[in-house]
Amino acid sequence: MDRNEAQRRILELRQSLQENSRRYYVDNAPVISDFEFDAQMHELERLEAEFPEFFSPDSPTQRVGSDLEGPVSGVNAEPSVRRDFVQRPHRYPMLSLGNTYSLSEIEEFAARAERTLEGRSFSYCCELKFDGTAICLTYRNGALVQALTRGDGVVGDDVTENLRRVGNVPQRLTGDYPPEFEIRGEILMPYEAFDALNREREENEDAPFANPRNAASGSLKLLDPEEVAHRGLWCTLYHIPAESIAFATHDEALKAAARWGLPVSAERRVCRNISEIKAYIEHWDGARKFLPYATDGIVIKINELDCQRALGFTAKSPRWAVAYKFKAEQALTPILSIDYQVGRTGAVTPVANLEPVPLSGTVVKRATLNNADQMALLDIREHDWVYVEKGGEIIPKITAVDLSRRSPGAQPPRFPERCPDCGTPLVRLEGEARWFCPNTDGCPMQIKGRVLHFCGRKAMNILAGDSTVEQFYEMGLVQSPADLYSLSTKQLTMLEGWKERSAQRFLESLDASRKVPFERVLFALGIRFVGETTARSLARHFGSLDAVAAATRETLLEVPDVGEVIADSIVAFFADERHRREVERLRAAGLCFSAEAPMEKASDALEGRIIVISGTFSVSRDAMKELIARNGGKNSGSVSGKTSFLLAGENPGPEKIKKCEALGIPVLGEEAFRALLPEQEERPSVSEHPQTIVEPTLF
Repeated sequence: MDRNEAQRRILELRQSLQENSRRYYVDNAPVISDFEFDAQMHELERLEAEFPEFFSPDSPTQRVGSDLEGPVSGVNAEPSVRRDFVQRPHRYPMLSLGNTYSLSEIEEFAARAERTLEGRSFSYCCELKFDGTAICLTYRNGALVQALTRGDGVVGDDVTENLRRVGNVPQRLTGDYPPEFEIRGEILMPYEAFDALNREREENEDAPFANPRNAASGSLKLLDPEEVAHRGLWCTLYHIPAESIAFATHDEALKAAARWGLPVSAERRVCRNISEIKAYIEHWDGARKFLPYATDGIVIKINELDCQRALGFTAKSPRWAVAYKFKAEQALTPILSIDYQVGRTGAVTPVANLEPVPLSGTVVKRATLNNADQMALLDIREHDWVYVEKGGEIIPKITAVDLSRRSPGAQPPRFPERCPDCGTPLVRLEGEARWFCPNTDGCPMQIKGRVLHFCGRKAMNILAGDSTVEQFYEMGLVQSPADLYSLSTKQLTMLEGWKERSAQRFLESLDASRKVPFERVLFALGIRFVGETTARSLARHFGSLDAVAAATRETLLEVPDVGEVIADSIVAFFADERHRREVERLRAAGLCFSAEAPMEKASDALEGRIIVISGTFSVSRDAMKELIARNGGKNSGSVSGKTSFLLAGENPGPEKIKKCEALGIPVLGEEAFRALLPEQEERPSVSEHPQTIVEPTLF
């Protein structure tokens, strides 16, 4: 490569790395794999070393990827993400790790350390590389006083109040802790919490997070700290800067941190040589698939802290540590076709239909392409052979195209200009990544999607799934949710497959929906960006649908987790005369439009207690939640330091149980729970798990 070619390629790589770093750290919406990003970084490092005249201090090789700019767009952007955190300096630079996918480079790392340390005896501490978002905690006199993101390595965003809502982070330490110290680690989102969050996003037609890392990063910067608590985040800590402690080794420092009550991973191992390091890597390359959270490699550190000090740092990385990254499992398969799906909010999503291919234990047949921008970035064609990975080993994602297999003359797919369902010209709003069909009340897929959403379990809980809603629509019986309440037994029994009993059960579920609380009715309306949690906040803040409908943009912004995007969406929804007419029809059907009538209270037996439930019970989970509320308790979706106890039924979530054990939170079975309630409360016989029952006198 000559000098001009090198300069062109260096500039090209810098631009690509800067753009993809922003997508990774800021938008939480990466479009290339970690492997491809790292390959570009290594190529840039090599070229800058070979052509030093093109060195620049602003090069991505000299700077830590920064999360300081607030999210603006991207498929994973959240309307309620905060952009104005106070930025504070790190006491010690918070650098990134050099990484490799090659065992031979791990051998070179060890050899360099031996040469530099001139024959000094030292060991290695090997740890899991957690796939989350970096955090730095400061404790003073045993109390948590500050939590900073990595930021640009020099300053970070102060997320202390949000971090306090991460359940396993202690507010106060115990034991012989130093007067003041920093400890660094990772904020993770376990798979269980990640799945629950993505189910909620998909119900609201928000793009699902590609992997738990992106979800954890976005969740840590939410507007409302209480919403952070509901996201089920988890913290693991792995490094105390050597300058701030007096221990001899890294491993000793972490053992001390665990004694102080800090959440330190127990999966590390002190290794004496390269053979033991390789054995550790080989073990976790397989065993990581059984962990409840995402890991993407192994970190190898020089264990002795005096040796760490002697080795020092480069501009962006410590010389005493390196990360070995596991390669994501990939599959190569052809695209059979690309469909364009219309959701209930009108968003048009391209989906690639793939030749079925096994990947990470499942057969992958489809992969979302998210939007037109991502299709353009991938430069994708129908019938291309594509590499498919599972983001965080969960969601299938196309990461690259095998251009060597592309058919001559293959043309880029044309994103439709008109709605594939109703033919209406599509629109793209400013700041949006997606195209939308504006024919809100005339597009069949949007109509059916809204009715299906309205009937959903977390909304009105009406016995109508996809096929039933499709049948109602095709027969001209239902064009909007309000039409459901006009259906009669005679109409239903005339439909194919309907009997007297099935019609009766459906109508009973309709009648029961009239008792659904206001916050779920508000969620069921399907206002864009108003998910289950936001609907709950709006219901509690305003108290009635009339108050929400009359609210101005300014008053809506007073609600803790309502940002500008959500506020504008609510105002636009109620400004539409068609929506106001639909609301009045639902009012006439007898739905609950007010939270003003309090639930009949049975007792104060659970007053002030925050209770998380998990598993199955002798009654439905909703009935169990109502029982808690009726007796003064508060339901919560995730375990945190504020949780009073976990109510565990059959097959409770193992992560919730584990988290309770870590925080010392009692776990009660159903029988023990009911013993806390007044005698007049209904007490059906239940099947208990003795190992999960804790006597109520413990709390």
